[in-house]
Amino acid sequence: MQYMLLIYGDMSGYPELDEAGQAAEMKRWYDYSDWLAQKGWMKAGDALVDVDQATSVRVRDGERIVTDGPFAETKETLGGYYLLEVENLDDAIEAAAECPGASHGTIELRPVAALPEMPEG
Repeated sequence: MQYMLLIYGDMSGYPELDEAGQAAEMKRWYDYSDWLAQKGWMKAGDALVDVDQATSVRVRDGERIVTDGPFAETKETLGGYYLLEVENLDDAIEAAAECPGASHGTIELRPVAALPEMPEG
């Protein structure tokens, strides 16, 4: 079963790190990605750039509305994701609890919907 692990955090509360601290933090994330891969759970994953570079697009009555900024203004923003292939929700919860972002943010798990195949034609 596939789950999307969404990593939310409040960057304003994130501690300032010196170069050594940043390297140690990045190592935690690389080690976590390696752990997911060794378990055979990791399908994909990426970090997202800061929310101040987000663009939101809506179409209303055929008109395209493009605005700078995120979909919703909140303290906690989406900072990255992992796509997991696991046996069940318990495995997904274990993966979320091991995620470095869980120690200072929130990890949201969502099952990936199984949609019927698109008909040919």
